[in-house]
Amino acid sequence: MDNCDTVDSNGHPWLGRLVKVGLFLLAQGIAVLLVSFVALLVSFAPGWSATIEQASLLQPGDAKSGSLLLKEDGAYTQAIRLGIDVDITVSGPTLRTRVTQIFRNPTKDWVEATYVYPLATDGAVDTLKMVVGDRVIVGDIRERQQARAIYEQARRNGQKAALTEQERPNIFTNSVANIGPGETVLVQIEYQEPVHQSGNEYSLRVPLVVGPRYNPAPIVQSVDFRKDGSGWGATSSDPVPDRDRISPPVLDPANTSPNSAPINPTSITVHLKAGFALGEVKSHHHNVKIESPDNTTHVVTLADGTVPADRDFELTWKPVAEKAPSVGLFREHVGDADYLLAFVTPPSAEQATQKPLPREVVFVIDNSGSMGGTSIEQAKASLLYALGRLQPNDRFNVIRFDDTMDALFPTSVPADIAHIGEATSFVSTLQARGGTEMVPAMRAALTDTIGDTNMVRQIVFLTDGAIGNEQQLFETITAMRGRSRIFMVGIGSAPNTYLMTRASELGRGAFTHIGSVEQVEERMRGLFAKLENPAVTGLTAKFSEAKADVTPAIIPDIYRDEPLVLAAKLDKLAGSLEIKGRVGDRPWSVTLPLQNAAEGKGLSKLWARRKIGDAEVARTLREMTPEDTDKTILALALDHQIVTRLTSLVAVDKTPSRPEGQPLKLSELPINLPAGWDFAKMFGERPQLTPTQLRERRADAGQPAARRPAPVAPDAIRLPKTATAAALKMIAGLIMIVLALILFVFNRRQHLLTDAA
Repeated sequence: MDNCDTVDSNGHPWLGRLVKVGLFLLAQGIAVLLVSFVALLVSFAPGWSATIEQASLLQPGDAKSGSLLLKEDGAYTQAIRLGIDVDITVSGPTLRTRVTQIFRNPTKDWVEATYVYPLATDGAVDTLKMVVGDRVIVGDIRERQQARAIYEQARRNGQKAALTEQERPNIFTNSVANIGPGETVLVQIEYQEPVHQSGNEYSLRVPLVVGPRYNPAPIVQSVDFRKDGSGWGATSSDPVPDRDRISPPVLDPANTSPNSAPINPTSITVHLKAGFALGEVKSHHHNVKIESPDNTTHVVTLADGTVPADRDFELTWKPVAEKAPSVGLFREHVGDADYLLAFVTPPSAEQATQKPLPREVVFVIDNSGSMGGTSIEQAKASLLYALGRLQPNDRFNVIRFDDTMDALFPTSVPADIAHIGEATSFVSTLQARGGTEMVPAMRAALTDTIGDTNMVRQIVFLTDGAIGNEQQLFETITAMRGRSRIFMVGIGSAPNTYLMTRASELGRGAFTHIGSVEQVEERMRGLFAKLENPAVTGLTAKFSEAKADVTPAIIPDIYRDEPLVLAAKLDKLAGSLEIKGRVGDRPWSVTLPLQNAAEGKGLSKLWARRKIGDAEVARTLREMTPEDTDKTILALALDHQIVTRLTSLVAVDKTPSRPEGQPLKLSELPINLPAGWDFAKMFGERPQLTPTQLRERRADAGQPAARRPAPVAPDAIRLPKTATAAALKMIAGLIMIVLALILFVFNRRQHLLTDAA
């Protein structure tokens, strides 16, 4: 008998055994409760579903050190403030943009600042200048890895340095090293871009904010070896390997005082020299002042002086005449070559004799979380307008997606009253939520179940394009496009124009942008003019005397009111350019004498940028190997001195400024949430303020501005990291293992006691 057992008057160890059995049962009960709690935690934790991998979001307290607030000795210091000045000069068919970014260090530390910002998708970035005091340091184009190595060495040496890198054709990163306490550093970049034309309207667009991107969950790198013993296998990889570089911190608008200065304040000036007499000049999303110092120039500035960088700036202008010029021809001589830029708008196909074919139209609408706020209302209004434009002999379907997907009908249905009514009800009830799994929705839309070649098959895709895995979407379009044509409709204040333009190019369609509810009818009417009229097909370009390298090499079909834009590098400026094609069922041609070309600016840069785009498309279409694509891009970038994914701009001040031994802190500058976006839809509900915090906020709001405490910098939220619930599951597993060991010990002890009895 165990000497610790208690016995009764007859000597039986009943009391000790009773205590042990009770303890055993109590332990089992506790174990069951803990297991149940862990199971409930796993099942109900948001974003931790085993069936749908959602983006896991870091809370403000989890943001990387220095992302917005610099903490030192237990106190927070306001992070570096950023100001942006944008100066644009429009010269006929091209524009030159100079972006000046102001980095100021209000802390007592030496810091390194990084800032993710957008630029025009087809802009050719070619200039970097860094201004420190009275010194101007001009950057050089280098291969990307070499430029990064030069920057890192300068950073370690205590020298001021700036580095401009391309993350996407429309997303760039600036890094500035060794900004001293109280110092201000100006970093200036410049880029060349073509003016955009649609019908009698010309336009420019300046992206001012990078919309938060949904990055699909990384696929764990795995290896699957064949069973034949050959030693060969397959691996899977991350669809967005650079997710951290395109995911800057985002400010929560709720934590920004309405009376504080704008975050990332931006000023914009446009010097508009269109080359023809102007009629209407209009800014669609900002209040502007328009002055005309002479008959050829209009100067457009922001009426409010500076604005937060939370939406794109869009400016359009029209000629005085009802119709815009139908032909434009411009030249530039650089080195030993001539560069040509031609704009030709074919005549309307309204008088074509062929009868329009019936259409199968598949509408795809994005109702993910990034579409919350005004974007989903714009998208729904656009789709409802489109449904009302369908003809009785058309067929259609509607697909909606977030991180899940639904098709309204199993296959396309006739556009009769009953089906249109059902679709209208379906669209009206959509709400924005969840992630942005765009690839499955595009795959479903491209699946041609009818296969009727007597019908024109069109896909109208409404989205803000806020994803990081663009290349996956492009590859899906390339593999499955068949006879479908894709028309992308960009929704919201800051759409991903790179995704929109490249997807429509690969899908042989067109891109339309809708930035506000007021633009829905006008822009959708223009889109349906393209959908309902024959495209101009079979386009070719031929130079009579000059040897030419033309881009695009294979000219795509163009749609009503769209100009054909050709860029060419010529060995001599002689002879003519003849363009041929078919408008509906009629042949069409036009001949342009090259001696009539006017002087243009930056045409060589635009030609090189378009050739780089052609190489990227050829790689996606598997017409070029990745190795040949990279060689082509690198050669063009170095010859024409522009930033690409393989080249960067780096500027280094030769004189060290940071004292040896002084530490360098990193500050990642935050961006605004794009206007109209719903923060809670993207990052979850905001934490509730305590009564004390509410009282303090009300008290501060009632004070004159001069007496208010310095505002604490707003909380920064990290973008979706798309992590799995691995950490939680590991904790749950460890708890269960510990509980299993406890149960094993109690069971073992119970058996020993039983055997001893």
